[in-house]
Amino acid sequence: MATTDAATPVTPPGQQEIVRFLAEGQALGAPVEHIETHISHLFLAGDRAWKLKRAIRLNFLDFSTLDLRRATCEREVALNRRTAPDLYLGVTPVTWDRHSLALGGPGEPVEWLIEMRRFDQETLFHRLAERGVLTRPLVAAFAEQVIAFHASAARRLDKGGGAAIRATAADVADNLRAVPSRVLVQDDIEDWARRIDDALAGEAMLLDARRDSGFVRLCHGDMHLANICVVDGRPALFDCIEFNDDIACIDVLFDLAFALMDLRYHGLPEAANLVLSRYLSATRDFAGLAAMPAFLSLRAAIRAMALGMNASTDAGVAGARGYLALAGTLLARPVNCLVAVGGLSGTGKSTLAAALACRIAPGAGAPVVSSDVVRKRLMGVAPEQALPQEAYSPEISARVYSRLFEDVAAALAAGQAVIADATFVRPQDRQRLRETAAAAGAPFHGLWLEAPADVLRSRVAGRRGDPSDADVAVLERQMRDEVGMIDWARLDSSDPDLVSFALDAVGAPR
Repeated sequence: MATTDAATPVTPPGQQEIVRFLAEGQALGAPVEHIETHISHLFLAGDRAWKLKRAIRLNFLDFSTLDLRRATCEREVALNRRTAPDLYLGVTPVTWDRHSLALGGPGEPVEWLIEMRRFDQETLFHRLAERGVLTRPLVAAFAEQVIAFHASAARRLDKGGGAAIRATAADVADNLRAVPSRVLVQDDIEDWARRIDDALAGEAMLLDARRDSGFVRLCHGDMHLANICVVDGRPALFDCIEFNDDIACIDVLFDLAFALMDLRYHGLPEAANLVLSRYLSATRDFAGLAAMPAFLSLRAAIRAMALGMNASTDAGVAGARGYLALAGTLLARPVNCLVAVGGLSGTGKSTLAAALACRIAPGAGAPVVSSDVVRKRLMGVAPEQALPQEAYSPEISARVYSRLFEDVAAALAAGQAVIADATFVRPQDRQRLRETAAAAGAPFHGLWLEAPADVLRSRVAGRRGDPSDADVAVLERQMRDEVGMIDWARLDSSDPDLVSFALDAVGAPR
């Protein structure tokens, strides 16, 4: 602890001395784990984490004065409480009373700390993904959090648009060029820089229109898997960008793209597709999907840049190279088509749709438009929440299918591959799907799933926490109904090679 006597000058201590004071642990009341980043010092002690911002000024942030650091700390707490209110506890001063330093003492503030609730680092999403234990319920809950967060985020008509994101891509390319050649191959960087600029230039009008329509908002800005943890059994998105609105005020799909890209990088394409499909079921933002290849690619390049600039280990080098390679892959655009998966309840339509989504389209896969999820969104509940019987009236079902067809048409208009998932027991619904695809000039592929009645009854009876509320009584009614002639590819849903047969039926590679 810093102290003085009558003969000692009373100049307040500098930041290095404050860092040493905090690292000693006495002020924090527990042994301290000190972690340094390029812009902060973190002190982990007991059930708390404390963050001190370095007294630095860079081209994208300014923490050079005590007042700026205090303001930025306060803003960081306020912004992160949007998504992690239980983590961010407040801002606390380090004080100096002309004799000693203290945490929150009566003296003059000489530094400011963010106080956070400490969480188990093993619950970070990237670590869960690496261990193969990032579960579907956690991924679905994360998607719901992002949906709610983006819906309430402040709109910024003064930020974003085509020129802004092209400038971001150019800055990323310049930073990648500065990465040592032992880490990244310069030809790969130049190839990506050319392709991303072409892709963003092609979407400039769309990006400007989205900004003008309110899709640029004060977002998280850094939504990769290492910034998502589990607190009290629920995902918590933390550590948003608070220091630069040009980085944080972005298109909502560009914000989402970071998580989608990182799920892909960690070998979880179906999880990425689950997040994308859930997000679109709530927002209906299908038109923006035309820009998603560029968004995903730029996010991968940003991660390659961050790792490459600090690559001091073989793992860091491999990570930077892996993200840059993924950045090139993610620029691939989907083949515009409509795949419909139909059949009675319990035939495994949603399971097959999820499996096909990542195989018929690159990136985060083809969005799946599910009648079960559409119904829940129409009724204002989460997909897993059960609905009363009156939510299945003919009038509401008509609204469900009308919205499903509208969403499918919007995805096709954006040049996407899209999967429609519903029973489609009515011939007129199957015909409308064909007409919707034809109107968009897109190929149509219908898949009709079948299984023995006893298998269907067993599957439906065993459902738990599923978007479908169909029970055995509903299934029995479906089996008595006349569905008309089925001219789609008919597949046995109990066949272990079902996915391969379905891919053959839609003309996609296995």
